Amino acid sequence: MSDLFFRESPQSSSTKAPLAERIRPKTLKEFVGQKHLLGSGKPLQVLLDRGAIPSMIFWGPPGVGKTTLARLIADRLESDFLQLSAVSSGVKEVRAAIGRAEKNRRVGKSTILFIDEIHRFNKAQQDALLHSVEEGVITLIGATTENPSFEVISPLLSRCQIYVLEPLGKDELDAILDHALKTDPVLSKKKINIVDRDFLMLLSGGDARKLLNGLETSVNLVRTTPEGIVITKAIIEEAFQRKYSLYDKSGEQHYDTISAFIKSVRGSDPDAAVYWMARMLDGGEDPKFIARRMIILASEDIGNADPFALTLATAGFTAVDYIGMPEGRIVLSQVATYLASAPKSNAAYLAVEKALEDVKKLPNLSVPLHLRNAPTKLMEELGYGKQYKYSHDFQGHFVDQQYLPDNLKDRQYYLPTDLGKEKEIRERLGLWWKGRKRYEP
Repeated sequence: MSDLFFRESPQSSSTKAPLAERIRPKTLKEFVGQKHLLGSGKPLQVLLDRGAIPSMIFWGPPGVGKTTLARLIADRLESDFLQLSAVSSGVKEVRAAIGRAEKNRRVGKSTILFIDEIHRFNKAQQDALLHSVEEGVITLIGATTENPSFEVISPLLSRCQIYVLEPLGKDELDAILDHALKTDPVLSKKKINIVDRDFLMLLSGGDARKLLNGLETSVNLVRTTPEGIVITKAIIEEAFQRKYSLYDKSGEQHYDTISAFIKSVRGSDPDAAVYWMARMLDGGEDPKFIARRMIILASEDIGNADPFALTLATAGFTAVDYIGMPEGRIVLSQVATYLASAPKSNAAYLAVEKALEDVKKLPNLSVPLHLRNAPTKLMEELGYGKQYKYSHDFQGHFVDQQYLPDNLKDRQYYLPTDLGKEKEIRERLGLWWKGRKRYEP
C-alpha cells in the first residue's frame, strides 16, 4: 500500500501503544457518545443501516471520536479506508488517493477517504476533491475542530453533510474509564483506585483522548503499594501539569467570561481585558473565537473613532490563524490592549440599526429619479438620472443634493461622536451639510 495514506487497525494489540489506541473501539456498538447521531432512528445510524452514507464533515472538539467513527463506518460498510492528514498532505497525495479509489471502483469496492484537520487544506487542495466527491469515486469524511462555514470552500461544503460532534459528558467519560480499567491488557492487571474521578474528568474537558492519556500518566507516576495504585487529586494535577481552572468552554463560564472580556474592552480597561482573555486561553478556549469577537467589537464599540481598530483586529485573526498557539496569545494581547485603549464610538452600529428600522417600517421606498441608473434610451426619456450632480465636478468634490427617498429626505442615522477620528468626520460632515443636517456633539 502507498505510504501516502494508510488504514490503521481498529485496535492495537501492542501494550507499548498509548492507552487511547489500545482500547480504541472495534465496532460501532462499542463506540461511546454522539447518541444524537448514532442512537436508534438518528440520522447517521439510519444511513448506516441502509448501507450508504453521503460525503460528510465531522465538526467537533478534539477527542470526541471523529477519527474512530470514520474508521468504524468504513468497517461497517466494508469500504477501503484511506487516511490523509491535511497538515502533511497536499494535492499530490489527494490525487494518489483518488487514483486508488478509481481502481477500487472498477472492481466494485467503495472507498472512504478520511482527511483529518481538513480546515488546513487550502483552496487548491480542496478543489482537487470536488469532482471525485461529486462523481461518487470517493466518499469523503473530513474532520475539523473549526467551523466548516469559515474554513471549507462553498462548493465542497455543498457536497457534504455536516455533522456536529459534541464533547463527551460525565456518563460517557465514566463508561470510557470503566472500559479502560477493565479491558486494557495493562491496566486490567493492576489494582487502581482513582480517588477523585470527577476531577480527572473535569481536567479532560470532554476529550476522551486527554482523559485516557491523563489516566495512563497518573498510573505511571504512582508506585505500586500493597493497596495497589492510588491516584489522588495531586497526582492527577501532576499528570496534567496544571491545576483546574473553573472554565467550561461550552457552558456558563464560557459565556460569563467572554462577556466580561468584551465589557472590559468596551469599558477601556486593558488590564481587565488581558486578564479575562488569559482566563479563556488557560481554560482551552479556541483563540480564533476570541479573535472573531474582537473583530466584531472593533466595529461595534470603536467604529470610526479609530478606523484602524478594525484593520488591526482583522490582521490579528489572520496572524493567529497563521501561527497558532502558544505564540498566538501575544497577538491576541496586542489587539485586546489596543482595542481597550482606543477611543470608543457605537455610532456606526446605531446608524445601521436605525436604518434597518426604517427599512422595515417603510419598505420599498422609491429611489429618487436623479439617482436612478439610465441604461436605456426609454429610461433616459423617463427622467432616470436627470439632474444628477456629479460630485467631482464641484469644488471640494462635494455638492448638496438629496440622496434619500422623499419620505426620509431629512433623516439622520449616523451621528459621529466628538472622540478620536470621529471628531474630524463630524466636523467635515457638519461643514458639508451645513443648513441641512446637524452634527453638533
